[in-house]
Amino acid sequence: MHKFININPEYKVWFSTPEGEGILGDGKWKILKKIDECGSLVQACEDMKITYRRTWNDLKKIETLLGFKLLETSRGGVEGGSTRLTDDGRKLIKAFDHFHQRMDAIMKQEFTVFVDELNAL
Repeated sequence: MHKFININPEYKVWFSTPEGEGILGDGKWKILKKIDECGSLVQACEDMKITYRRTWNDLKKIETLLGFKLLETSRGGVEGGSTRLTDDGRKLIKAFDHFHQRMDAIMKQEFTVFVDELNAL
């Protein structure tokens, strides 16, 4: 009999168009949360060690695919620019938070079943 006690489930969640084009997943969810936290896309990208240009383009693509704005920007000046989430952007990350919490609970429960099945080998 085997005892599988030192393994953990890891998974990613993402949503796509019916054609399979990615819209929103864990990575973009995390960057949106970071933008909301620090009020700056530049700072969020630096903190997460990801490129600004690609992230900007990805977020604009999400806006197009979902049909609403995620970001409000203001140009720099003496104090620098800022990027904030729109109300819809905040609602999106809140909904994704809730979805993820439910999926995490399901994954935890199903992982327990999986380990029990492995231990029965």
